[in-house]
Amino acid sequence: MKISVVGLGYVGLANALLLAQRENVKAYDLLDEKIENLKNRVSPIEDEQISAFLERSDLHVTFTNDFEETVKFANYLIIATPTDYDEKKNYFDTSTVETVIEKALAIKPETCFIIKSTIPVGYTDSLKKKYNTDNIIFSPEFLREGKALYDNLYPSRIIVGECSERAQEIADMFFKNTVEQNCEVLLTHSAEAEAVKLFSNTYLALRVAYFNELDTYAEVRGLDAKQIIEGVGLDPRIGSHYNNPSFGYGGYCLPKDTKQLRANYDQVPNNIIGAIVDANTTRKDFIAEQILAKQPDIVGIYRLTMKANSDNFRYSSIQGIMKRLKAKGIEVVVFEPTLKEDSFYNSKVIKELEEFKTMSDVIVSNRFEDELEDVKEKVYTRDLFGRD
Repeated sequence: MKISVVGLGYVGLANALLLAQRENVKAYDLLDEKIENLKNRVSPIEDEQISAFLERSDLHVTFTNDFEETVKFANYLIIATPTDYDEKKNYFDTSTVETVIEKALAIKPETCFIIKSTIPVGYTDSLKKKYNTDNIIFSPEFLREGKALYDNLYPSRIIVGECSERAQEIADMFFKNTVEQNCEVLLTHSAEAEAVKLFSNTYLALRVAYFNELDTYAEVRGLDAKQIIEGVGLDPRIGSHYNNPSFGYGGYCLPKDTKQLRANYDQVPNNIIGAIVDANTTRKDFIAEQILAKQPDIVGIYRLTMKANSDNFRYSSIQGIMKRLKAKGIEVVVFEPTLKEDSFYNSKVIKELEEFKTMSDVIVSNRFEDELEDVKEKVYTRDLFGRD
C-alpha cells in the first residue's frame, strides 16, 4: 500500500512511522526545517518511541516538502493537520483540512482521504457534499502527547468512519501494523466516528475535572485529598487511574474538544457537558487564589509543559494560572528548559534552575520533580501521586 501523510505533528508522524513498518509511506510537512530534521532522523517532538523508530533502517518512509509528489504517490492520503477551536465562531477552525483537500483534488481528483485531524460531528458528510466526492473518510486517533507512537502500536481500538470494504481495508492496514494485533476494530458511520472522538476526550476531561473538584473540596475543608482519592479508586468501577489532581486539563485536545462538543449540543438538552468546560475555569481560579493567599512578590512557574516527558505547552493549564496572577500585579518568572526565548508572554525566562529557586517566593509546579526537593517548602503543587 502507498500511503501519504500530510502534517507531521504528534498524530501525523506517529501514523507515518507506524504504517512504514509494512507500507510505503511518503510523509509531508510544509516546514522545511522539520523535513530536514526528519531526513537526518531527528525527531521534531519529544517522544521516545518516535526517536527510536527514526533510527531504524527497515522502515519504508521518505520525508518531503513536495506536496504534488506526495499527492500523486498515494493510494490513501492521511490528513493530520492541526484543527483548533475558534471561540468567536464556536466551531473548529478546519481550514487546514479543507486546504489540503482542495489542493490535492486539483492535482489528483480521485484522491482518497483519511482524516485524522479532530473535526466536528457531521463534518465529513459536509465535506463530501462540498467537494462532490465520496472519497473522504474519518478515522479518529486516541493518542497521548509523548506516547503517540506507543499508543498507535498498542491501540485501545481502531475506528474507521465508514461501513464498507475499503473501510475494512483501512482498518486492516492499521491493525496489521500494531504489535499485539488484538485490539477491537469498529466500523461506523462518519458522524458516529466523529462523536466517538469528542465524547471520549470529553469523558477524560470530566474525570480530570471530577478529581480536581474533589481535591478543591479537600483543600478548603482541610482534608487529606490523597486518602480520599485512594479510597474512592478502590471501587473497581472507578479505578485508581487518571486521578491525580492538577491545575486543570490542557494540551492539544481536551480544551478544544470539550468546547466543540458543547457547541455541538446547541439545542440539545444538557447539564454535564457545559459544566465540564466551566469546571476547568473554576479550578484555575481556585488555584490562583491559593497562591495569592501566600502573598508572594515573585512567583516562579516551574515548567510550562503539562506533564513529564513532553515538550508541548500549548493550552497548558499553568498558563491560565500565570494570567490570573499577573492580573493581580504579581511578578511571574518562568523556568522552562525547552524555551530559547528570554521571555514568555512578558514574563522573564530564567535559564538557571538555582537562580530560579532563589528568586521565587513561591514555585508553582503542576507536577513535582526531584530537582525541587531542596526547596520543597516553597513549592505549590497538587501533584499527590507523582504521575499522570
